[in-house]
This record gives sequence, structure tokens and C-alpha cells, in this order.
Amino acid sequence: MAGAQTSPSNASTGRPLKLVAFGDSLSAGYNLPASAAFPAVLEKTLRQNGLAVEIVNAGVSGDTTQGGLERLDWSVPDGTDGVILELGANDALRGVDPSLTRKNLGAIIARLSERKIPVLLAGMYAPRNLGEDFAKRFDAIYPELAKQHGLVLYPFFLEGIAGDRALNQADGLHPTAEGVAVIVRTILPTVERFIASLPPRS
Repeated sequence: MAGAQTSPSNASTGRPLKLVAFGDSLSAGYNLPASAAFPAVLEKTLRQNGLAVEIVNAGVSGDTTQGGLERLDWSVPDGTDGVILELGANDALRGVDPSLTRKNLGAIIARLSERKIPVLLAGMYAPRNLGEDFAKRFDAIYPELAKQHGLVLYPFFLEGIAGDRALNQADGLHPTAEGVAVIVRTILPTVERFIASLPPRS
């Protein structure tokens, strides 16, 4: 609650908070205009709620956690105040060993921690056709990493739209513009809690 009593923009510099949405096609806005992609819609919504925030779209379609780890340093520039980490869906679709996904995500989180950049971890669930054992191991990655590193966790990035044909494109995997709006509306309280938790900037 203490964080909610202060403005998220830096009082001394007046600059907006700079967040990076670091993910794959789900956050990049696959097949959508830039203005309808998750980072742009979330930024607009936060600004409408009176929060001075800029959100960089660092989503790359097809990216895995390994790809994210390899491009992390140049995708998240110095001066970033927080990262929304949304990776892992492509690992699951490709049947990547969950232990490798966990290792890569842990390395991303650790590297950001070394740079003193807080992380909001957006979770994912494995497709059930990969078997119960795979799903159990994959699904556990996000809550366990969040607990281990003390992160704000949003359990399932596609909450509210998964499996809904009206909110997904023809491939059944990527949200429509309406689907993105639902994602933003659903994740918004968690993002606002994350923003309120960010340390004061010098």
C-alpha cells in the first residue's frame, strides 16, 4: 500500500516509468497493428488511469526462452524500470524439456536482478496433449520461479481468452485485438500492483 501513495513517475525528473514487455508473439502483437498489440494497449490503459508509463514492445514472434536469453541484454536497455516477462509458450508447443525452460527463465530473471531491474512474471500453461507429466512439470515453472525470486506473478497470460474462438485468430493460438483488450483488462490489477512495488528511482 505504501507504493500506491506515491506517483509512479519520478518526482525529481518527471520522466515516465519505462517498462519493457519482453516476450514472444503473444505480447508482440502477431498479425495485429502496432496500436493493438499488448504493450501499446496496456500503456494506453495505464495512462488513462493516471499512471505515467512507457512500455517498449520487445516481443519477437516465435521466440523461445533460449532465444530470449540470447537477446536479453540488447532488448532491455539501461534505464528500464521494470520488465514484464512473457516467454515459454513456444517452448511448450515444441515440447522443450521443462527443465531447460526453467533454466533459461531463471537465467533471464537472474541477469535482470543483477541489473536491479524488477520482473513481473507472466505464466503459461502447457498444452494438455503433451501429457500429464509434461504439463505438471511445465506449469510448475512459473509459480516456483516467482516464489524463489520474490517476483510478482500473473499465473496465466492468456487468462480469459484461451480456447475462445471469438477472441483468438484463426490459428487458435494468437489473440485478436479484442482478445488483447481482454488480456489487458485481466492483467491490469497485477501490473498496477507491480508498478506500486517498484523501488524509488534516484
